[in-house]
Amino acid sequence: MHPIPDRNARRPLAAGFRRWFAALGLIAPLLAGALVAACGGGGGMATAQASATYAAGPIRGFGSVIVNGVRFDDSMAALSDDDGHTLAAGTLQLGMEAEVEAGEVDASAKARASSIRIHSDVVGAVQAIDLGAGTVTVIDQVVATDAQTVFDSNLANGLADLASGDVIKVYGAFDGVTQTIKATRIERDADATQFKLRGTVTALDATLKQLSVGSAVIDYSAASGVPANLAVGSIVVARLKLAPVAGVWIATSLGFGRREIHDHDEAHLEGVISDFTDLTHFSIDGTPVDATNASFPDGQAGVVLGATVEAEGTITNGVLVARSVSLESAHEGHGHDIELHGAVTGLDTTLQTFTLRNTLVSYAGPVTYRGGDAGRLVEGVHVEVQGDLAADGKTVNATLIMFGGD
Repeated sequence: MHPIPDRNARRPLAAGFRRWFAALGLIAPLLAGALVAACGGGGGMATAQASATYAAGPIRGFGSVIVNGVRFDDSMAALSDDDGHTLAAGTLQLGMEAEVEAGEVDASAKARASSIRIHSDVVGAVQAIDLGAGTVTVIDQVVATDAQTVFDSNLANGLADLASGDVIKVYGAFDGVTQTIKATRIERDADATQFKLRGTVTALDATLKQLSVGSAVIDYSAASGVPANLAVGSIVVARLKLAPVAGVWIATSLGFGRREIHDHDEAHLEGVISDFTDLTHFSIDGTPVDATNASFPDGQAGVVLGATVEAEGTITNGVLVARSVSLESAHEGHGHDIELHGAVTGLDTTLQTFTLRNTLVSYAGPVTYRGGDAGRLVEGVHVEVQGDLAADGKTVNATLIMFGGD
């Protein structure tokens, strides 16, 4: 039986799975009966039957792909974006919002992904930048950055490298309290042929066929795919022409921005609380959560509208039936936010940096070593790194380096 990990000291490596299996003492039976995920069509990840595992949230590490502390082997996974386009292996990056369907769970608490779907919230041109506040305005939406926001490598100085008119892609989640999008990743998208906005409908005029998402007014009169039951409160994704007309954005297509989630034996969902009735009934990024029988390891006071949380449990009839709800803020910045596994490349012993899984790692600060010391760092050696995102939004400041393993 696997030991129950300390979530504060060792949040990655599928902590949720280990707590569950350890408590039940049923690892072997569950492994024997693990379901294999079936991948559906339509550009999403619908399944023909219940798969063992579902996870949604920002990518927090690689080796294979780590979402919500669970390691997913992506070697056989179908990779796609929310337009249904197939993605090449190696295109996944830290901070991208991912939905993962997985089947088998092995004795080391890893899952094999059958499909990984990436979705962004905004693609558009920069309208304004406030470096002091750490915000950028795109398609009339204020995008907020913080210490957890990953910037693409070509944005060496973060928001300071952007100018009005630059086209960017933003991954994140909408915060209904601050009316901002909390960015988990920002990258350039100069090749965009259309803009995109995903968000909650705040106003609707069915006669004029116009709706509002935050401060953006969208005309959907000529859009394809408009849902019949569109209403205020609906989460939608609008593909837009590249420029507004008299302040109104013109949609070329409009659809619901929250996919249907089929039943799953195990689910890990990280996101912003988008709707809140009480501590037992709320939504995470549009997905309803029943926390009637859930534990709250970080307390209940911070579980409020706009908070970023992780809920673990099962999916039944589209509802996440939670066994635990944790506050992400309680675990950020403790040296374990990001986890990377792989072979060291680009070692620079002067700057005390190396590259791991296409991510720059600094070992210049206080680092705990296991299985060796800094002198064992050479090209090609396999390591596991845990650390936090540096102030530049790209480099991982290592706090723990372990040699060997996978």
